[in-house]
Parts: sequence; structure tokens; C-alpha cells
Amino acid sequence: MTEPEILVRESGSLGRITLNRPKALNSLTLQMVREMTEAIEQWRDARHIRAVLIDGAGEKGLCAGGDVRALHDAVKAGDESLPSTFWIEEYRLNSALANYPKPVVGIMDGICMGGGVGITAHGSHRVVTERSKVGMPEVGIGFIPDVGGTYLMSRAPGELGTHLALTGGAVGGADALQCGIADHYVTSDRLPELVEALATGEVDDVLKSFAAPAPEAPLAAQREWIDAAYSSDDVAEVLRRLRERPEQAAQDAATAIEAKSPTALKVTLRALRSGYDSLEQALVQEYRLAMACVRIGDFVEGVRATLVDKDRNPQWSPAELSEVDESRVQKFFEPGPDEPVIFG
Repeated sequence: MTEPEILVRESGSLGRITLNRPKALNSLTLQMVREMTEAIEQWRDARHIRAVLIDGAGEKGLCAGGDVRALHDAVKAGDESLPSTFWIEEYRLNSALANYPKPVVGIMDGICMGGGVGITAHGSHRVVTERSKVGMPEVGIGFIPDVGGTYLMSRAPGELGTHLALTGGAVGGADALQCGIADHYVTSDRLPELVEALATGEVDDVLKSFAAPAPEAPLAAQREWIDAAYSSDDVAEVLRRLRERPEQAAQDAATAIEAKSPTALKVTLRALRSGYDSLEQALVQEYRLAMACVRIGDFVEGVRATLVDKDRNPQWSPAELSEVDESRVQKFFEPGPDEPVIFG
């Protein structure tokens, strides 16, 4: 028999959702999004459920993101309905979790990227461990940090969010706390005990008793050059500043950015500077950008190079930052034919 993609059960007063595609790093499918949405709606007014817990099966992590291979294949076949439907329903789930009337505990253990960030980092209680690898690597596939990623990163201290968004890099648990996308540090060996305690105890009290002091956050010591380099609203200027810095980490950041889609980089930076009033406002814009990445951006080529042919040699179009003018960037921010879409 085929294993269910999601495990939904109740443990005491805790509603538990476990992503169950460990061989695919628990990548989110449309069916998983729908089952998660159904579960939290059933628990919304259930008196016996006081909190919801989201975690992932397997040893590698919570979730590597959305199943972009399936979205790529649909677009290649001329079907935009799957990515459109997936993103609409996924973003509505992100909004529902952010506005949920009960505590939502996200266990961001191991790999937690893209869509995995979307189902945890908007929750009320976000737990990281010494194994956490949290990031939004979307610019590497010609896409943008979605699921509220541009909202979260625009609110990180200084320019830490800009650094993460443009490099697509992942950070550990301590840095996730530093960036404001996590709340509690718990060692991974205590997670089973933590889940058991959450089934009967008050969330705040339980997490307080299990939380450990986080190790030093590497990014905290790099704030000077990060804030200085990324304060520009122009990607080319950011790269120039990075290349002028003496720190090796700044040089590494520049190298990472230069490998990404020039179009996605410019669109992402503009999105980060949008000055959102709410998560829902960000999700509306991210949906617009996501569909534009499919229609006129580098999404299909980025996924091909990363997950289909795996040659790691994307042919970005345009290939250079200097070739991506403002008129091209503006097209991504214009309403598409399927709007308006409302989240929340």
C-alpha cells in the first residue's frame, strides 16, 4: 500500500500534522496542502484541541519546499492551472496558519526551506535545533522567495533578509533566531519528549521548559558588512559593494549571487523593498510574481537545470544583470489575467 503523504492525528489536546514524503524531503504537493488545510479547519473550533504541531517524517528535515518538479512538468506540458492552483491554495494555508486562533508549533528541524518555511515561520511558536537549515533558495531556480518569504525577510534585522534572499543561502538555528524567523532553540534529542509534553501541557510553559540557550549566531558578527553592502536598492551596486569588502564571506556571497537568475534577483530585491503592511498583501504580490516567473521568467529553465537534467548549468535569459532593464522588472509586478486573488 502507498504511504499517505501526510499523517494527521490527535494526541491529547494536540493536533499533529506530519509531512510524510521523506524520500522527497517532504516536498509539498497540492494534495498535502489540501489535507493540511482540512485538518486545521477541523481543529479550529474543536474544544478538545488546544494547539497544532507541524513536523516532518524522516531524519533529513521538515520540508525542502514545494514540489516544483511537478509544477515544471505541468508548465512544460502547457498547463498553468497546476502552479496557479497550487500557489493559491498554499498561500491561503500560509495565511490561515498566521492567523490561527490557537497556538501553531512548527518544528523546523533539519532542512526547512521554501514551502517548509511557509508552513512554520508564520506560526505562533517556531522551534529550531542544532540540525536546522533554514532558507529560501528560490532565486537559484529563477523564482522568488514566496510563501510570505519576501514579507519575513523584509522584516529581518538590518539587511540580513536581503542577504539570505539574494544568496539563497540556508542558515542554522541560531541565525534563524537572529533573523526573526524562529523563536525557540531546542536540542534535537529532546524533540520526542517535547512533543509528548505538548500533548498535555500549555504551549508557552512547555517550550520555556525545553528551550536551551542558542549558540552564537554567525550572522550577528557579520552585520557590519552585510548591512553596508545590501542597503542599496540595485543588485549590481550590492555586488560591487560586496566585491570591495575584505571579508571572505562577502566574496563568497557575491559569487553565490552571480550564479543566480539575474531577472529573479532584480524582481526579488524590488519585492523586498515593497513596504508591506501585512502578510496577505505580500502573498498577493508574490502570487503575481510567481505566475510571472512561470510565464516570462526563468522558472522552467531553473528547475530544469537543478532538478530535471541536473546539469547545474542554467541558461538564464537575459544572462546578465545589465540586460534586465526596469521595464522587464515592471512586467512582473503588473496584474496577471487571473487576478484579483485574495489571501486571508
